[in-house]
Amino acid sequence: MKYAICNEVYGDLPFEEAFRQARQCGYEGLEIAPFTLGENIFEISADRRRWVRDLAGQNELQIIGLHWLLAHTQDLHLTSSNLATRARTVDYMAELARLCRDLGGGVMVLGSPQQRNLTAGMSYQEGFDNAVQTLSQLLPVLDETEVTLAVEPLGPEEGDFILTADAGVELVTAVDCERVRLHLDVKAMSTEAKPIPEIIHDSKAWLSHFHANDPNRQGPGMGDVDFLPIVQALKQVQYTGWISVEVFDYTPGLEALTRGSLNYMQGIEQQLEVN
Repeated sequence: MKYAICNEVYGDLPFEEAFRQARQCGYEGLEIAPFTLGENIFEISADRRRWVRDLAGQNELQIIGLHWLLAHTQDLHLTSSNLATRARTVDYMAELARLCRDLGGGVMVLGSPQQRNLTAGMSYQEGFDNAVQTLSQLLPVLDETEVTLAVEPLGPEEGDFILTADAGVELVTAVDCERVRLHLDVKAMSTEAKPIPEIIHDSKAWLSHFHANDPNRQGPGMGDVDFLPIVQALKQVQYTGWISVEVFDYTPGLEALTRGSLNYMQGIEQQLEVN
């Protein structure tokens, strides 16, 4: 398995130190939250993009892509009935794809529940149709940049749109493009009635990216979820993509969240090899 970590876990640490620590822990990849690069992605210069990419290379890390795509933005929304809002969203996500390419990444994880939830009075079908139209307008730039957009189902505590892997597959299928695939997240899958290994098997044809975390919002191995059957299922479906550690609760501290999460995941792999 290839392991990455989401860079916002390092908080206010300078990139030089964050990247050094990530590699020292044993990670091979970094997943970047765009807001950690600057408030306005259109103002992130070519020099800044090149510097971040080179810094990763100097630390023997690969920037694998972006997540938290629409976080900390204004007037952007995937399912809005307002055509101008959706047009701005397309323009912004197109620039994100260019940013992802410039950093050396190949995947963008589309979570951002606040920018995709249904607006007041909107039916699910209307929101779905609007999302399909929005994503379809991105296809030319995804092809141009060779970036994959990975739709992330989120649990009901996050919102009301694309709450299950099956719903994610439905959206991906409706867009009908190899550049739009499915992302799976352990915290989110834990809200489904279907067991996580079964979700992985059922979603294997569309799966392109994976987040390892726990429903308690901390790292893998820090809560009640047993990752052994999860990693076993990923191996059974021959998943070859990245596993990114993503956390939301930083209470355990940076060392536990970073090194502890990776050690746990690698320990799970070792158990499977022994058995």
